[in-house]
Amino acid sequence: MDFAIPGDIQAKLDELDAFIDSTIKPLEAENIQYFDYRREHARTDWDNDGLPRKEWEQLLGKMRQLADDAGHLRYPLPKALGGSDGTNLGMAIIREHLAAKGLGLHNDLQNETSIVGNFPTVFMMNEFGTPEQKAELIEGMITGKKRLAFGLTEPDHGSDATWLETTAVRDGDDWILNGLKRFNTGIHSATHDIIFARSSGEPGDARGITAFITPTDSEGFKPTFFHWTFNMPTDHAEVEIKNVRVPDSTIMGEEGAGLAVAQRFLHENRIRQAASSLGAAQHCIDIAVEYANKRITFGKPLSTRQAIQNPLAELHTEAAMLRSLIRQTAWHLDQQHHMEVSDQVSMCNYRANRLCCDAADRGMQVCGGMGYSRHMPFEHIFRHHRRYRITEGSEEIQIRRVAQRLFGFGRPKT
Repeated sequence: MDFAIPGDIQAKLDELDAFIDSTIKPLEAENIQYFDYRREHARTDWDNDGLPRKEWEQLLGKMRQLADDAGHLRYPLPKALGGSDGTNLGMAIIREHLAAKGLGLHNDLQNETSIVGNFPTVFMMNEFGTPEQKAELIEGMITGKKRLAFGLTEPDHGSDATWLETTAVRDGDDWILNGLKRFNTGIHSATHDIIFARSSGEPGDARGITAFITPTDSEGFKPTFFHWTFNMPTDHAEVEIKNVRVPDSTIMGEEGAGLAVAQRFLHENRIRQAASSLGAAQHCIDIAVEYANKRITFGKPLSTRQAIQNPLAELHTEAAMLRSLIRQTAWHLDQQHHMEVSDQVSMCNYRANRLCCDAADRGMQVCGGMGYSRHMPFEHIFRHHRRYRITEGSEEIQIRRVAQRLFGFGRPKT
């Protein structure tokens, strides 16, 4: 069993490091207000519902274009889409590596824009979309000219997605959609929203939910409110869907099998989110260790105190164990259908997200008042990664998934 990073992936890491140093860091230095202690204010248009400032999003778009021109952005995508057929293992290693570098234009945490794109909606479209849908949307989704938001959560339903109340009623060759969506991320710039709606069956049935690729300029589709969140700027909308008419051609995947579409999105995202959380956690640990070695208290380095050593040593140990689990799970994802290892993906995700929050909190404590300030990265990392313990499946739901497999409820234990 070989635990070394495969040679092709290590070569990619070296390429990315060189690209960041030569191209991205100079651009970041020209726009440092988005990354230093002013970052939240510089990024947020406080008088426009707290949405991202246009200049900030334009900078991210420029970064993506540079990365695409250099051949990095599409790494995980199939070669037919201009990618490198990147593996889940490769992406896990790369995303940890980029997040461990800390805050920067190369890999922004707040909206997950990176020099190596994640693209869960592109993978979803590539697997479930019709030829016409792919031709219309995929290239634009990669370049940013098209954007698909993900409309699953509702005011009264989150983890209990099979009980969602948004409905789809057939009317000839069309469907009439009605309902409300909450935390519908990215609507302010999305061209389409994947609306999950009950088209048949009873509340609680897994079958009978259909995914509709709904143009955001449809009559009756209206963002009504943006929730201000722990980490600003916000792009998390409340959306009203009132008698929105869409044709059959907007259905993604099979009619009534929309949850399979949603699961593809979640598993694609969860393992990579876990890797990013691990990288950010290691960054917090490393910064705290560096500070403790330099900080002199009572005539000695702070790092000589066992009260400082022990919690950081424990966090460092957990990071090492998680690294092995994440890479093993990512490798299994490359070998098997994603549903076969969904419990392992959940293990990685909830533990890594929790570790990141713990490491950021401990970093603040070790670094004292400066750790609490915005002149160090801990508050930004904590505020961002804290949401991952809720979104993409709350940690309670993910632990429940592990327990289902462990105790033999549903799919047999593996």
